[in-house]
Amino acid sequence: MFDAMDVGILSFVIAALAVDWQLTSTEMGWIGSVNSIGMAFGALGFGLLADRIGRKPVFMITLILFSVASGLSAFTTALWAFLALRFLVGAGLGGELPVASTLVSESVEAKERGRVVVLLESFWAAGWLLAALIAYFVIPSFGWRIALIITALPAFYAIYLRRNLPDSKKFVTEGKTNETTGQKLKQLLAPAYRKRTIMLWIVWFAVVFSYYGMFLWLPSVMVLKGFSLLKSFGYVLLMTLAQLPGYFSAAWLIERAGRKFVLATYLFGTAGSALAFGNAETLTTLLVSGAFLSFFNLGAWGALYAYSPEQYPTAIRATGSGVAAAVGRVGGIFGPLLIGSLLTEGFGFGSIFAIFCGAIMIGVVAVIVLGTETKQLELT
Repeated sequence: MFDAMDVGILSFVIAALAVDWQLTSTEMGWIGSVNSIGMAFGALGFGLLADRIGRKPVFMITLILFSVASGLSAFTTALWAFLALRFLVGAGLGGELPVASTLVSESVEAKERGRVVVLLESFWAAGWLLAALIAYFVIPSFGWRIALIITALPAFYAIYLRRNLPDSKKFVTEGKTNETTGQKLKQLLAPAYRKRTIMLWIVWFAVVFSYYGMFLWLPSVMVLKGFSLLKSFGYVLLMTLAQLPGYFSAAWLIERAGRKFVLATYLFGTAGSALAFGNAETLTTLLVSGAFLSFFNLGAWGALYAYSPEQYPTAIRATGSGVAAAVGRVGGIFGPLLIGSLLTEGFGFGSIFAIFCGAIMIGVVAVIVLGTETKQLELT
């Protein structure tokens, strides 16, 4: 929830900063992309660290890092300083997300593991709703700086976690090995895991590329389509509500239909919704296609977070999930930049969102062709 609140706030802050600092489309794109650059480094570095020192300490470190850096960004007066702090925010977010899903995966029985991890990820929707509410009620009246200060508050949650959150028993009993970082990374492409790793890298890249390209720009897209900042925030809030049923339906299906079916189906729905949203010409079409975009895309995210840790044994689980997330974050770097540069060149939203549709369809093919079903499989 706190992760999503931070990322969600950024999408609204970009729209407000564009007005306050007179940013170009390219500069707006860089704000979203530097966040993903940090996420790539964080996912890789903290994923490796979690397989060395444990899930809980890394979880706490990343929480404090992204919360404090986000709060500090409220006091910046220059774009370069804002970008530097957003890199640190991204590093914390990128490390925390795969480590959290790994910790939960190792703490739940096989028969309900997928459902529980998707329900965990459903709090991403709660965080986006919280961000949208803060943007709607705080930014217009008190400014974007106060909104960012609010995002520093989750750092205090680390005090509670330190006292009450148990580390993964599976990691404590089975995960500690004498293997070097290089040996662990090499295992990801060993014959036993190569197909799974390639599949995850393709899907993560496609999903993150499209998600950050589309969702970080949603408020700005609405503004560019002629709506006021306040109305745009309200419309995005309505679209965001559709994330919750997207997660809950995926959680219900994932132990019944399996990981591959849910992931491929929801990605396909995302692709179609992206195409419809990019070509929408009326407010009704924008809101409906935007809601379906939220529904399918976030359901796919939940399934992906459940699916990723199940591909590897305990000793390299966080490493595998972290590296896959890091590859995905590379896509997150290019997504926001792509929209910014294409808008500068005069391309329309229909053409831009068609690119995202195509990227997601490549992910669908990768899941169907290369994916291995892991429904109710006992973790090794």
